[in-house]
Amino acid sequence: METVLVKRDTVQRRLQHITAVMTGAKHNDILLFDPSVLKLIDWSQHKATYKGNRSPDNPGANVLLRPLALQDFERGFLKILSQLTETGIISKELFTERFHKMKSCPGTYFILVAEDLTKGQVIGTTTLVVEQKFIHGAGMRGRIEDVVVSEDYRGLELGKLLVETLTLLSKQLGCYKISLECADRNVRFYEALGYNVDKEKFMVQRFK
Repeated sequence: METVLVKRDTVQRRLQHITAVMTGAKHNDILLFDPSVLKLIDWSQHKATYKGNRSPDNPGANVLLRPLALQDFERGFLKILSQLTETGIISKELFTERFHKMKSCPGTYFILVAEDLTKGQVIGTTTLVVEQKFIHGAGMRGRIEDVVVSEDYRGLELGKLLVETLTLLSKQLGCYKISLECADRNVRFYEALGYNVDKEKFMVQRFK
């Protein structure tokens, strides 16, 4: 019973902390982008089907969707990314430098994470990059990148929720289109979220 009460108290304190973040009160976390932009999303336009009426505000028990925080270096953010691809050796200093470079470009980088509030750990993430263009009337184009959910939390629809949240955000921000690259085995997953296989070929040069 004592263990249960301790865990409950930990979750409650974390929820109070997140509430302070979302309402703009004083807090310790430094967020990559203003979380209030997530409230602009019209979730009624989502394409996928979800169990239990999941949404950005209801991602599951003890799970929170929020912007990346500088403090997520200690909450396993890089560990999650390493389940997607090689991250290399990233020190806290390098992480901090890159975080602030992204943050200094408002309206460009939207890294969304899912946090397990009971453990205080990042369990999933997705990135939206918004490109400023001269074409399409000086329009904006969105790109979805770095989609990954912890192996221990797959099957809970968090991947769908992360991608669709940022997809709808790109629409709300005024992007004329959004795109992503994926392996053939993941095409059906993204088609269920409203994406289509494009006739254009994706080409690349790798330098490292």
